[in-house]
Amino acid sequence: MKWSEEAWQQALPIYEAILDLPFVRELAEGTLSQERFLFYIGQDSVYIENYCRVLAHIASRLPRLEQTRDFLKFASDGLLVEQALHESYLPSGAMKPSPTPTTLLYDSFEASLGLGPVEVEAAGILPCFWVYKRVGEEIIKKSSRDNPYIRWIETYADDTFAESNRRAIEICNELAEAASPEIRHRMTEAFVMSTRMEWMFWQSAYETERWKI
Repeated sequence: MKWSEEAWQQALPIYEAILDLPFVRELAEGTLSQERFLFYIGQDSVYIENYCRVLAHIASRLPRLEQTRDFLKFASDGLLVEQALHESYLPSGAMKPSPTPTTLLYDSFEASLGLGPVEVEAAGILPCFWVYKRVGEEIIKKSSRDNPYIRWIETYADDTFAESNRRAIEICNELAEAASPEIRHRMTEAFVMSTRMEWMFWQSAYETERWKI
């Protein structure tokens, strides 16, 4: 069994819980409140800045030139696509919000992986590809063309994003094949934890999470 297959099986209960989140269900139905969606978009814009830096950091550490090239492309594409998506929903001139506790936790976790082996760092960023791709494909089946969030849904159900996801999985499998059993285990742990962070991110957006003090 490939590493990615093992990792997905470990994270599957969390992914299924993500599909059952009220944020995701209401997003698919088009009934999600604009307040909650814009709160999510604002936090996502904060997250994406860190995410693209992590992708570039991984690129600088990968052993093969073609792997480096692809991760740099992921970082560049992520900035361009996400910027266009955010600008289409956020009011013109809107200031970037401060990170919520969950956003800060997720960013800090991904940054911390950069202190360890590159295999683990790459595995930790993978759910941001794979979970979003699977969620996009799942909810587009339930969404109508007049869904106010259809552009967001189509972005993650798109063939181009699917190809980036496929390549990111492939690279992680290549790294896992050359890794020790210990590193492979740590890769799975990072993948599962980041999938859990994805659950927390959507849930915190639904709750419009704020700092208590």
